[in-house]
This record gives sequence, structure tokens and C-alpha cells, in this order.
Amino acid sequence: MKQGMHKPAWNTGRIALLVVAAMILAACSTEREEFRTDAQAVVDYGLLQTLPDEPISFADEVQPILDRRCVVCHGCYDAPCQLKLSSLDGIRRGANEEKVYNGARIKLMAPSRLGIDAKSVDEWRARNFFPVLNENPETTENPEQNLQQSTLYRMLRLKQLHPQPRAGRLPESFDISLDRKQSCPKNGTFNEFAIEHPLWGMPYAMPNLGDGEYSALVQWVAQGGPGSPPAQASPAAKGQIVRWESFLNGDTNKQRLVSRYLYEHLFIAHLHLADTPDREFYRLVRSHTAPGQPIDEIPTTRPFDDPGAFYYRLRLHDASIVAKDHVVYELSDARMDRYRQLFLDPEYTVDELPSYKPKPASNPFLTFAPIPPNSRYRFLLDDARFFIQGFIKGPVCRGQVALNVIEDHFWVMFINPDEDLFTESPEFLDAVAAHLVTPSETVSTLNLFSIYTRYWGSQKNYLEVKEQYLEQAQAQDINNAMTYIWDGEGENRNAALTVFRHFDSASVVYGLVGNYPETAWVIDYPLLERIHYLLVAGFDVYGNVGHQLNTRLYMDFLRMEGEDQFLLFLPAGDRKKIRDNWYLGMRERRAKLMQEPKTWVDLELVTGYETDDVQMEFYRRIEHHLGSIGIPENSLNRCTALPCNGGTDRSAVDRAMSRLATLRGRDLSIFPDTALVRVTDPEDGGHAFTLILNKGYKNLTSIFEDEENREHDDDTLTVMRGIVGSYPNFFFHVTATEIDNFVDNLASIRSSADYEQVVARYGVRRTNTGFWQIADWFQDDYARQDPIESGILDLNRYRNR
Repeated sequence: MKQGMHKPAWNTGRIALLVVAAMILAACSTEREEFRTDAQAVVDYGLLQTLPDEPISFADEVQPILDRRCVVCHGCYDAPCQLKLSSLDGIRRGANEEKVYNGARIKLMAPSRLGIDAKSVDEWRARNFFPVLNENPETTENPEQNLQQSTLYRMLRLKQLHPQPRAGRLPESFDISLDRKQSCPKNGTFNEFAIEHPLWGMPYAMPNLGDGEYSALVQWVAQGGPGSPPAQASPAAKGQIVRWESFLNGDTNKQRLVSRYLYEHLFIAHLHLADTPDREFYRLVRSHTAPGQPIDEIPTTRPFDDPGAFYYRLRLHDASIVAKDHVVYELSDARMDRYRQLFLDPEYTVDELPSYKPKPASNPFLTFAPIPPNSRYRFLLDDARFFIQGFIKGPVCRGQVALNVIEDHFWVMFINPDEDLFTESPEFLDAVAAHLVTPSETVSTLNLFSIYTRYWGSQKNYLEVKEQYLEQAQAQDINNAMTYIWDGEGENRNAALTVFRHFDSASVVYGLVGNYPETAWVIDYPLLERIHYLLVAGFDVYGNVGHQLNTRLYMDFLRMEGEDQFLLFLPAGDRKKIRDNWYLGMRERRAKLMQEPKTWVDLELVTGYETDDVQMEFYRRIEHHLGSIGIPENSLNRCTALPCNGGTDRSAVDRAMSRLATLRGRDLSIFPDTALVRVTDPEDGGHAFTLILNKGYKNLTSIFEDEENREHDDDTLTVMRGIVGSYPNFFFHVTATEIDNFVDNLASIRSSADYEQVVARYGVRRTNTGFWQIADWFQDDYARQDPIESGILDLNRYRNR
């Protein structure tokens, strides 16, 4: 610098600012570069250095981890990105961005049932499923490349590099809503996904895997994802399979019609063969190939779709069992004898086998008319819970289409098949069969309200014919009328069922469980059969908006039919008042608008009531009529009226928990639909309880969860021992010594802040580092409670509290 020239002071400051800015930018750039390196899910070389020489067993070491940590969300049609991790075939099939659950779908979606609609990985690739493991044949022997080219690994690695918070609620950036927008990154787009959502690694919105779990999965992927030998039928099953396939493939018209009836009712079942391992299940399928040959399942969408030439086969279920679609039905020698007694011994002829054309095939009253209706009805009653569960756990795994038209809590009883009732007579059913048509005849329609232009007319005609028969009936004293309620011959627990709705899922349990419900159903044969064909046999989860909407609206008709048949047992003078109270006048307006038959409301069919509260009197008469069949085994409600848990001696924990069953009103609104409570006790290992919120409604007229229809003052709580439901919304963990304080705190909740205090002390948040330990305890307890009917609990609906 020349003498006499001076650098201005402002220039010095400016340079300093530029230096600082450069340093900040450099730091940001470095941080961004480090983050980008993280986002690329760099290979975990530490695990590669300890990679075993022998293949890691998928069945023994990998699948158990997936079941506990991944299948809890990736196990059914609602698995994110259709990635099913419940079997090796599901992993190899990969993922797909198209949502199965799409209530606004205009066009049918091509079915994508694993193991049915495509038979090879190449076929799935042709249907836009993309891999989550390395499939490049040139690099599959390279462990490093197997990791770098695996989306499954990179999701696991992202979680390890960027764990979620370990306390409090998860940030709002975690979207855990059921209908959240899916992010289905492929390997080529994973870097961008990871930079945008660094905290979205797997398990999503849940704590990290344990070190051993993470290591086992990563090393298995590094080895190329080796498989295990396919599962095989147990020795105890092989002979039974031969006998059942021989029975079902009988060649007479009579046998073929009976087998078709059995198939259309059992196609969703997880069949358990007598005296086989608890976790061995089969599916009844139609196959191109005959018994003794490998099964080639025919991929019809619905069980009454035309399969062409086929054979009935028992196919081993080779995936992990998830609770939300696990409906068990047992086959045994006694069961085969029962089928012969019901269907083959009676004298009737089948001159011609019925058509598989959609309209007649979807109507069981036409298709199976030759089979005595009483035989069909007794078959359904033998396992009524199985068939009621069908519309909850059937083809949908997620039942909002059917379930938002039912109450949160109601009892179900059935008409006695021993009574000579007209609804089971062949003459009556022949006269009304054409009216018993349901939207199951089509899976695609753009007429969103054909329910009113086609199906309501048929339903109305059916109800009018029923009224004509009812008008000829003689009034019965209440004591005689009780014989029309099936008592299960004093042995069959299916005679009394309780249904709980948990928003878009539900549970069905044996017995008259919980507080006395606002409504109840009495089901006869035509109603039970239509429920199955509407929501199970005839419902297509891949159907379009018209199919799904009309199915929902028709289910409205069936719910009211069941409730009206319950009301028929009450005095005519009380019937209308009770019915209107259920719907706050909606039925009266509906009757006028749709010209609904209403003569039945004024028909006096049952007399002799002794109290003013006829509905409560009827409930208590039902309890007395059903005796031990109606007494729930694990409910803590109504313990002052009935023995609890099979006896009157209850533990201190039971007594404390039973106090929660008395809670009622709007203060319960903050509770989750279902909460599981673990009570640890060093003396006996502890106990599981389920808290079920029963929400009150003014009426059930909305397709959606409408807050304006809520009647918060009518909310109640059902408390049950053990685990009920497939989708726990929250876990609580309390010691036996704290149980009274826990119950007192729950009973004192008056606000969201009060509830948060309980959660902070006893709750198990998604961020809780002990979350998986508690989840595993509940899963193990469930398996101990019911080794055959239990399944993997789904955590998709777990709250972020």
C-alpha cells in the first residue's frame, strides 16, 4: 500500500463480515455434505466384517424380527406401499405406490393379492412392483452392493443414522394418520427422500431396532436375502388333507352344490385341522390342478366368480398371522360328520348345477335354493362368531366401509332354528329370493346411488312380504316368546355375541359383554346370509367408489333390519319411542321419504311385560334365558349383576379395574378407542386388560366420523381382562401396587391436560425407549391367552400422545 493511503474502516468491517459469512456457508455446506453422506445410507462395514459364512436362516432368525418390528404395520392390504413383510414372497414382490384403500377410485383396481394374482417376481415387476432387495444378477454375490442397492436396508440404516426423539410426543412432521400421503422411494430416488425426511427411517415413527435385531436384518440383506425351505404340512395334517379334498371334490350334483356352498362361506378362513400344531393354518382354494399335484390357485376376485374347471384344495398358509385378518375355523372328523348330517343326509335333489353368472351367483337364495334353508342356517349358527367376524376381518382388513354404520357397542342374538319360523321356510324364501339382491352383484358402477334406484326397491318389497307374514302371527307371552331366541342348546357360545366398533375396526367376543347397550340385533337366516354375501363374499376391496358406497348404504338397511327384529320382541306401545330415541327421529323422516314399510311398528307380537323399562327387562330375560352361555368370561362390567370371570372372588386388581367400567360421559372422549393396560405383579407375572371406549351417537346417518352426530354424554367404557381388538391405540404400564392410583387418575380426567398427566406417568409413548419391550409382552400374553386365534397386533393406529 502506498504511503499516505489508508484502508477505510468500513471496508475492514465488510471484509470481516464476508469472512464470517464464508465460514457459515462453509459450515452449512459441510453439514449438508455430511448429511448427504448420511442420506446415502453408507454401508455398515462393521457388520460386513462380521458377516457369517453360513446363510442366515430367514425362518428362524429374520422372520421373527420382522413379525415383531415390521409386520405390525406391513401385514395386510393397508401395508404402506403394499410392502408386505409377513413372508419372503412379500419381500421379494417388493413395493408399489398405488393404494389399495381408495374410496374415491373411479375405475377398478387390478387385484394384487400376494400369491394369487401373480405367481412370480417377473409378473409383479410387470405390474409396477419395484424391488426392495438387490436384484442385479451381476452384483448379488457382493455383500456391499446388496446393501447399497437395497431400499429395505437403506430405510433401516436411515433410522440408525437419524433416530427419532426419545421422549415426549413425536414432532408434527411425523404423519401417522391412516390416509397419509405415501412416500415409496425406490433405490434411485432414495437420496432425495432421505434428505427431505431424515427421520422417516424404519420402523417409521417407532423406536429403533435393538442392536441384535438390526445386525441380523442387515447381514441377511448383505447375504442377498437367502430363503428357507418352504413350510410343509405336518404329519398330523397330511391324512386329513387327503380326506377333506376327497370329500369336497365329490362328483354328484348334490355334493358339488354343497361344496360350493361351503367354499363360498369359508374362503376367507384360516382353517385349522384338528390335532395339528397351533400355528398351522390352511386356506380353502380353487385350483387348476387335482389333489396330489402342486396347487395352482385360480385368481378369481370373489368366491362366486366363474373359475372354469377346478378342484377344491387345502393350501398351506405360509405367511405370518396378523390379528386383523385372522379368522379361524376348525376342520375335524366331527365337522365332516356334521356336514353330512346337515347337507347330505336330508332328502333333496339337485337336477342342475347353478350358474356362475354374476347376478344369480351373487344371490345365495337363488344359487343354493335346493339345500334346505334350515340346514344352511344351522351351519351358520354353529360358528356365528366366525361369520360375524367376516365383515370385520374379511377381504378388507380395515372395515370402515361396513363399520361406520354400526353402533360402537351392541349385542347380537339369533332366531332359534328349532322354531317353525317363516323366514326359514322354503316357500317364503322362494317367494322373496328375487328381492334379496345386494350390491355384491357388481364391483363397478358409476351410479353412486343405485342403492336407491335398484336395491331399496327390492329391500322394501322384501320387508312388505315379511309384514304380511307378521300380520298373521299370534301374539306370544314374553315367556313363550323367549323360546324364539336361540340358546345354543346350552353349549354353543355363538348364541350370544358382543360387537365393539373402534372407529374403522371392530371386535366380536363371546357373551353379553359390557354395560347394557343402547341397541341390539336379533338375526335370522336371511339377514345372516346377506351380511356375509354383502360384506365378505361380494365385497371387493379393489372395487370402485360406486361399489364401495352402495355396499355401505346397503349395510345400513341390514343394520336396521337386525335392530327392528330386536324391537319386535318389545311391546308395540314402547317400540316406536325406543326406535326414535336410537335415531332421534331419523327413522320417521326416512319412512316418509322412502315410503318405508312401518305396519310392523304397531303389531302387538309379545305381551306380558311386568315393568315400565321394557328394554331393560328384555335384556335381563335374555340373560336368564341364555344362562351360562351369555355370561362373558373376561368382562369386568356389570359385576354386581353377574359373577365375573366365572366366580365371585376377584383380586384387588380386578376390583380396581372394574371401577373404570362405571365411568360414563363426555370426560371419556379423550380416551383412545382401545387401550391395553399391563399390570405387573411379581407374584403371578402380571395381567393384561383392555379398555374399550364406546362412543355415543345421535344417529348413524353419516358415511364419515361426524362430530355433529356425537352424543358425548352417552360415552361408556368397557373393561375386559386379556387382549381384545387387533389395533391397540395406546399402552399403559402400571404395577399392581399402583393400580388404585392409576384408576383414580383415569377416573379424575376432566381435560386433555389431565389425560396428558396420566400418559406422562403411566403411558408408553411412541418415543419410549422401552416401547418394544412392552409391545412384546402384550404380544406374548396374547399368544398365551389364545395360542390358535391370536395374531400379530397392528400398530398403524397407535396414538402419538
